Amino acid sequence: MKTLIKLSIIIIFLTSCQNMETNQICINNTCFEIEIADDNKERSEGLMYRTALEDNKGMLFIFDESYPHSFWMKNTFIPLDIIWINENLNIVWIEKNTPSCDNDPCPSYSSPEKAKYVLEINSGLAEKYGLKIDDKVDLKLSY
Repeated sequence: MKTLIKLSIIIIFLTSCQNMETNQICINNTCFEIEIADDNKERSEGLMYRTALEDNKGMLFIFDESYPHSFWMKNTFIPLDIIWINENLNIVWIEKNTPSCDNDPCPSYSSPEKAKYVLEINSGLAEKYGLKIDDKVDLKLSY
């Protein structure tokens, strides 16, 4: 009986570990664990009101249509690099070192090119990892 209970616990543990897949984006062999913002509420809130973001994490905004989507840093307390990615998964624009903004009016940032995805990561990481326009992006989504 004890063996059966131990075996059941091991099976439950292994099953739960398999279900803990994370969403990930990789560019030039650098990977970030990402939160997904794919509806209007999530996209409008983004990383607002957060005071920290780990260097290996980010937020990926997924849009229904490709467009030169605009972003602003209203109530975003973390300076960010904002990276626009087209439907072919190539970087089309990078806005580096966007400062936090808690006063009106806050500047907005947009891509001159159409993008289906926008990635926000900590300020300075695009430079640190040598990310540039035309880099290929690998998306690993588990949802």
